[in-house]
Amino acid sequence: MTTVRTAIVIGGGIAGPVTALALRRAGITATVHEAYPATASGVGGIGGTLALAPNGVAALRTVGADRAVTATATPITRSVMAVGRRRIDLPTLSGVPPLHVVHRAELHRALHDQAVAEGVGFAYGKRLVDAEQTESGVTAHFEDGSTATADVLIGADGIRSTVRGLIDPAAPGPRFTGLLGFEAVARHEVDAEPGTMTFAFGRRGYYLYWPEPDGGTRWGANLPYQRPMSLVEARTVPSAQWLATLRGTYGDDDPGRELMATSTADELQVVGALQIMPPVPHWHRGRMVLVGDAAHAPSNSSGQGASLAIESAVQLARCLRDLPDVASAFAAFEGLRRTRVEKVAARAARINHTKAPGPVGRTLMPLLMPLLVRTAMDPEKTIAHEQRYVIDWDAPVTAEPALR
Repeated sequence: MTTVRTAIVIGGGIAGPVTALALRRAGITATVHEAYPATASGVGGIGGTLALAPNGVAALRTVGADRAVTATATPITRSVMAVGRRRIDLPTLSGVPPLHVVHRAELHRALHDQAVAEGVGFAYGKRLVDAEQTESGVTAHFEDGSTATADVLIGADGIRSTVRGLIDPAAPGPRFTGLLGFEAVARHEVDAEPGTMTFAFGRRGYYLYWPEPDGGTRWGANLPYQRPMSLVEARTVPSAQWLATLRGTYGDDDPGRELMATSTADELQVVGALQIMPPVPHWHRGRMVLVGDAAHAPSNSSGQGASLAIESAVQLARCLRDLPDVASAFAAFEGLRRTRVEKVAARAARINHTKAPGPVGRTLMPLLMPLLVRTAMDPEKTIAHEQRYVIDWDAPVTAEPALR
C-alpha cells in the first residue's frame, strides 16, 4: 500500500490531466499547475491536429475520457502511400480500432473538462522555477512567488520540461528533426473516401492529407528547413510568406499544388519546428518524476507521441498506487516504460529520413513501393506491439519489472 497521498502535477496539456485523473482513481489527490494563464483549451495558443492510436484510446478508457475525446475526432480507416501519381494502399492491422485524428485544443478541452468533473484542481499562471525536497515531501516554487507542497512532484511539462532540468541539470534537450510543420484546411476536394489518410512524398517535401467531415481537405506539411526554429520564431514570419514558400515547395505535386493554392494565409497554422527527444538518462530523483513528453517525445512520424504520454500517465498512477514507497514506485514505472517508448522513438527516427528523399530516392521510390509495403511496412512486424498494448489497471504492480 502506498504512502503517497498528494501530488503536484506540473503541466496542463495532455499528460498532466490524464496523470491527475489516474492518480485520483488510485486514491491520490493531485492538483495540476499550468504556466499559461488560460483554460486548457487555450494553453500556449497551440493548434493543429494529432493522432491517437488505438493504444492511446485504450489508455484513455482507463480514466473515463475515451468517449469525450473520440466524439471530437475523425476516425481514419484507410491509409494510402503516394509517390507522384502512384498510389498504393497500406496494409491495416486487424483486430484494433481505427486511428483517430483530433484537434489538439479539442483534446485539451476534453481532458480538462473530464478532470474538473471528477474533482481535479487546476491552478493557472503557475510557472515552476524551483523545487525543494525533504524526507517527507516536496515544495514547488512558482514564478509569481507562490508555493505548493505535496508528497510527490510530477513533471508533465512537455519537451522543454523545467522539471527535467531540476532532476538532472545535465539532461539533454530536444533536437530539431530538420522539418517545420504546417497545417490548414484547403477548399480543394481530393478524390478520396472519407476516413482515408494519404501519406504523400512530393518532389521537394513530404505531406499528408485527408477529407474533412464537413468539407474540404485537411493537410499537414513537413517542410525541410536547414536550421532549428522555435514555434515563437516561426510565428513571427507572416503566414502569407510561409504559404508562398509552401506553394513553391509543393507546386509540382498532385494534389499538393491544389491543396496549397486553395488554402488561405489566415487559416494556415504554424505548428513549428518538429523536435525529437534523445533518451533521457534520469526520469526521476527523490520525490520528482517525469511523465509524457518531458521523459520521452518521439517525433510526430511515430503517430504515438500523445498515446505514449497517456499510457505513461496511467502506468505511473498504478505504480504509485501499489508500491510501498516513492523510490520503488518510480523505479517500477521506468522499468515498465523506458524500453517501450525508446523503441517507438527509434522507429520514428528511421521514418524521418524518408520524408525528404533526394533525387535518387525520388526516382526509385515508385519502383520500390510494393516491396516496401510488403516488408518494411508489415503492420504485424512494425506496429502491432505498439497498437495492441492495453494496460490492465486492476493488475497489481508487485515489484520492479525488467525494462521492457
